[in-house]
Order: sequence, then C-alpha cells, then structure tokens
Amino acid sequence: MDLQFLGGAGEIGRSALLIDDRLLLDYGMETSTPPRYPVGDIDPDAVVVSHGHLDHAGAVPALLAGDARPPIHWTPPTRDLATVLAEDTLKLHGTSPQVPFTDEHVRRVSQVSETHGYREPFEAAGYEVTFFDAGHVPGSAHVLVEDREGRGPSDGSSGRSPRDGDTRLLYTGDFHTDDQRLVSGATARPDADVVVTESTYADVGHDPRSAVEERFVDRLRTTVWEGGTVVVPAFAIGRTQEVMLICEAHDVDCYVDGMGTRVTDLFRRHPDFVRDSDALRRAASNARVVDGRDGQSGGSAPGFRAGRGASREERERIAGQNTVVVTTSGMLSGGPAMTYVPAIADNPVNAVALTGYQVEGTPGRELLETGSAEFDGRVLPVSARVEQFDFSAHADEAGLRSLLEAYRDSEVLVVHGDDCAGFASALRADGFDADAPAVGDEHTV
Repeated sequence: MDLQFLGGAGEIGRSALLIDDRLLLDYGMETSTPPRYPVGDIDPDAVVVSHGHLDHAGAVPALLAGDARPPIHWTPPTRDLATVLAEDTLKLHGTSPQVPFTDEHVRRVSQVSETHGYREPFEAAGYEVTFFDAGHVPGSAHVLVEDREGRGPSDGSSGRSPRDGDTRLLYTGDFHTDDQRLVSGATARPDADVVVTESTYADVGHDPRSAVEERFVDRLRTTVWEGGTVVVPAFAIGRTQEVMLICEAHDVDCYVDGMGTRVTDLFRRHPDFVRDSDALRRAASNARVVDGRDGQSGGSAPGFRAGRGASREERERIAGQNTVVVTTSGMLSGGPAMTYVPAIADNPVNAVALTGYQVEGTPGRELLETGSAEFDGRVLPVSARVEQFDFSAHADEAGLRSLLEAYRDSEVLVVHGDDCAGFASALRADGFDADAPAVGDEHTV
C-alpha cells in the first residue's frame, strides 16, 4: 500500500489518509481562523469516515464537487453527525470562500452514502474494509483495510495501476479504551501489519473516570446549594450527552442548550450504538431543553426536542435561576455559552465547569489561565469559580499502549497529536517499529 498523509499528521485537525490514490480515510477540517483543510488535489474511488467530528468528517461534502461521486462509507450515527456538522458549518460561514462546499454538495452526500455496522466487512475501492467499535463517540470506528493479493480491479479501467501484495492496515481513528457512560471502551484488536494510530493524549494519564465524576458532581451540588449557577460548556457531540447522563445518575437537574440537543435526539435514534439507550432516554427526560419556550420543555415523552433557539433575555433569566446549564461551545468559542458565562461572571458563588481540553488561543484556555476571556468583542473578567474536569473521550498514554501492545510485530505510524514524533520515539525505545509522518509525506507499507 502507498499511503499519503494529507492532514492530521504531526498535528490535530483535518485528518485525511489516502491509500493507493484510491481509498480515502477521513476528510476533516481544522477549526482555526481561517479553517484549514487537507492538502492535495485528490479524486478517490471511495471514502471511509471513522467518526463524526469536524476534524475527521468536516470537509467530506467537498469531495462531491463537479462530477465526483465517490461512495462514502460510515456507520449510521457518523453519517447523521457529518450532515449536522456540514449544515452547521454553512450556517456559521454561509457562502464564505473559507468553506469548500455548498448546500448542494451536502444534499449529494445522501445520494452516495453507504452505512455499515461494526464487524460487517464491506468492499470499498476494491479493498475489504471492516469497522470495529472505537469507544470514542457513538458510531466511531477503528477502520481495518485489507489489500489482499488479487483483490480489486485489475483491468486498468480506472486508469491506475492494479495493486498487488497482502497487507492489513488498521486506522484507529480516535478511540478510548475506558468505558464512558455514553459508550463502552474499545476492545477490538484485529490482526494488522501496519497501524496508523492517533496520539492525542500520548503524554497524559487520565484520572480514574469515577474520581473525576465525583469531583464534578460535588462542584454542581455545592454551587447550587450555595445559591449559585453552574455553566457547563460542553462539546455538542459526545460530551453534552455524557454530562446529561452524569446529571441524571446523580439526581442533578439541568438545562441543556445549543447543538447538543439536536445531537442527543440523533443518538437516541441509534440505540445500538450507545452503551445504555434506556439511560440516555432517562437523561433526556431529566434535562430541560432551552428552546425558546421559556426553557420549560423537557425530554419526556414523546421525545427529547432539539431546541429551536432561545433569546438572550431567556438565557440570562435561566442563568439567574440557581441551576446547572449544559451548553455549547466546549471551548467558549461561540454558541449559547457566550451569553451564559457573562451572565454569571460577576458572582464568585457561581461556577464555570469546563469539561474538556481547551486549545491554545481559545476563550476557554484564556479563562483558565488568566481568569478573563473575550466575549462579544470585549475582555470580561470572571469572578465565578473556574474549574476543568477531564472527561476526555480519547485514550491516554496507558490506553494507547494497551492497544498498541497487540501490535509489537507491526509497523506503527503515529498521527493526530501535538507531539507525534515524541511518541514515536518513545515507542521505538520500547522496541516498536514506529515513525511519525508529516503532512504531505508518502509512505509505502
């Protein structure tokens, strides 16, 4: 196999890996200013998407420009999430030249979409591909690509040379080996000759999830008991639902606002891809959706309703209610959080409970490091208590090692991290055949 690393190598964001100029794994965007996309002018025969996050699926509709119509393979939740993300990107940026696709491209996605469950082999661009549960978010997958001798087109009809060889490549995508309330940890270790692994937290050890959850719940309860409000900025995909599940399990009432409401509804339509669909139903019933109806609609039957959008005045009123508000965005870079945090900022009894990593340069990172952040164009000092809780959905160093231990005799290529080269070096010191490609690199396995 000839591999081309078009993005996500030596960096986090815009993941894209092209195999033999035929099969594309992921096609994401990096949400910088301006956004960045994978490099190269490509025309794949088929696309496989590991999971529905912007950095892995955010640019997929751009592959359907012109006459190109490659089939797109993914799990059902990933298909739906990718559509939500594309629609949200267009809503935020419109017809800006920063976005390489249009509404028409998004509509074409459904025409070429092919969905698959876990452990159900399928054919894509002449390869045999199998998804395995990656334990990251609902629908996330390790992708096993098998290029067996004699498999695939050999008549030259595509204008490209036929492949030969017998290679099994495992592309981990993003994964977690520990259980979360929303999804179970990844356990699959399919045979592979080469592993392309993420390394987001290669130099970090997560605290036990139960301990983090206990501290988090204590902060919520204590703040509310003291008469304050807690704003919980949370990523719409995965983190909002995890926090909702925690609140329900510990009998903590909460409001939910932002795109996470729509994603919760989406996940409930795919019960086979969550750890406990009944628990998610209870969590949705426990939450009060901020939807422009005075924030009073709950998730009880007939179903959890995605919010249609509330006014600033309604959100400010809710922020003063001595309650918990779970809302996007997770790094305070937009969304309803930009109203809620200023509304509680001047009272030290209130709290902002950050639930994920804060990228350098984001308002969330600013707030953690300086006690102030920019909201609506002005820097606002925040007197409310600010705490960070590690609810990461990625494997830490121990989790990465636990997966890679099954591949000591395989070639390991490290991507999707801030220090891919450092992790590859540590693996080599431990006897692995490991390397860290850069964006634009080509590599034969």
